[in-house]
Amino acid sequence: MDETLTRINEGVQLHHQQGRREAARDLFARIWSEIGGERGDPLHVCVLAHSMADVQDDVHEELLWDQRALAAADLLTDDRVAQAGVPMSVAALYPSLHLNLGECYRRLGDLDRARECLRRARAGIGALGDDAYGQLIRGGLDRLAQQLG
Repeated sequence: MDETLTRINEGVQLHHQQGRREAARDLFARIWSEIGGERGDPLHVCVLAHSMADVQDDVHEELLWDQRALAAADLLTDDRVAQAGVPMSVAALYPSLHLNLGECYRRLGDLDRARECLRRARAGIGALGDDAYGQLIRGGLDRLAQQLG
């Protein structure tokens, strides 16, 4: 497994398993600096920005990180993802990325953009497996759809 992805995962664990949001944010900031920020490896940028968005206190900051993650995903190849030992295609990343963006736009009151993100996420849903991750993302999309009425 890729060392940088392992460290990002440690931050995700700090946040989700230990409830140490601030410690996760600090670790993510250090890694961001080490990889060269947005100039880093698109896989690292995508995964790190996606994770960093989750530990923001301000929805505007969360949106910026989610936008960085999406931009980096657009530079990724399936070969690079496989090389890092990530068991999914680039296409399988998009539903989650669009879900997070849609949720930010909903919270900011930009419902048209939120609906567009929901539409894009659903358009890519076929790339998800019928596993826990796929079910998690589908559930999130259903909740977003309900909230958007």
